[in-house]
Amino acid sequence: MFANLSDCPNPTPPRRPGRAPHPSPPRPPSEAFERLDILPPHATLPDDADRVTPGVVTGPHEVHRQTFFFQMSWQTLCHLGLHYTEYYLQETPSTRFYITLSSLMLLTQRVTSLSLDICEGKVEAAVGGIQSRSSLSEHLCKALPYFSYLLFFPALLGGPLCSFQRFQARVQGPSSLCSRISFWALTWRGLQILGLECLKVALSRVVSEGAGLTGCQQLECIYVMWSTAGLFKLTYYSHWILDDSLLHAAGFGSGLSSSPGEEGYIPDADIWTLETTHRISLFTRKWNQSTARWLRRLIFQHSRGWPLLQTFAFSAWWHGLHPGQVLGFFCWAVMVEADYLIHTFANLFIRSWPMRLLYRALTWVHTQLIIAYIMLAVEVRSLSSVWLLCNSYNSFFPMVYCILLFLLLKTKHKFN
Repeated sequence: MFANLSDCPNPTPPRRPGRAPHPSPPRPPSEAFERLDILPPHATLPDDADRVTPGVVTGPHEVHRQTFFFQMSWQTLCHLGLHYTEYYLQETPSTRFYITLSSLMLLTQRVTSLSLDICEGKVEAAVGGIQSRSSLSEHLCKALPYFSYLLFFPALLGGPLCSFQRFQARVQGPSSLCSRISFWALTWRGLQILGLECLKVALSRVVSEGAGLTGCQQLECIYVMWSTAGLFKLTYYSHWILDDSLLHAAGFGSGLSSSPGEEGYIPDADIWTLETTHRISLFTRKWNQSTARWLRRLIFQHSRGWPLLQTFAFSAWWHGLHPGQVLGFFCWAVMVEADYLIHTFANLFIRSWPMRLLYRALTWVHTQLIIAYIMLAVEVRSLSSVWLLCNSYNSFFPMVYCILLFLLLKTKHKFN
């Protein structure tokens, strides 16, 4: 379903001993990867690849593919167990199970991020043959940094995705870094969390006193959708800032310098941009930023056809494939595609300043309502709640973008 996950730099094919080199036509990466699986046991790989154990050929390109499918397989089994408990047994899973499943999803992020780093040559893989007890202890010592990164406790609770290089630089760096963490920065985050929680309490009272999706009528359902989605967003913002504060307190915040070519610290919450943007595509890039960049690197950049749809499909798979999540992420992908076309054509035809201001205001309202629709679909998850949402007046807003997407695609083909 998600092809080309092993799309990494093509290793140089090894030459057999005693045979003179001869010119040969270039081979595609997939063929080069297949040839590595049929090497004889005594063959050796180039210096930039891993050492080969007798009878087994492993390389950086294979690490990512095998790790990805293994990690997603047992995470999917856990999600199927959640489906069985919720939908078949009609029971509420324990809070401990929800926390465990959330930590497992975050672990999948770090496992696949590390395997991609190994695949792309950013991190050296600790592999090799085990021939004695001393070599076993050496390999365990080499593997210790990887296990420390994967099981880093604050990252299992949440927080932005931290790369292995950044984690290693912090662990090996001076211990005086923690003393330089700004007390005022943590205090400011604490005040933000307090303000968000106060807003959350006030809005939750408004939502609880309302009719809800089951009792709302006509245009009242739009207000119910907007207020409920606002409650969800406040919860996310509060949790993201709390996770960010925890990582800062552990010394993994923005104060840690990055190595050349490495992305710096990426906070998950950019509340101002999320609440003021009139572009669904920009909202998508800023919502849970570290996860968005992880999905882009893992799926989008390695997809040949329909990369946007594949990325959102994988996101639904990673979240658990609940009915509401399938609908929500599919709708999200279509809305992002429509957003690109709508704003491209608008920039071509809307010239005057008053019209641009009016256009921005209308698209801001429409963007916030579409995001509220998607968020409600993803969060309610159950099929009955999704059916109520689809049959309400709220479906008007994504339907407008779907119609515009269809019309603009026809116009685009005529221009081409």
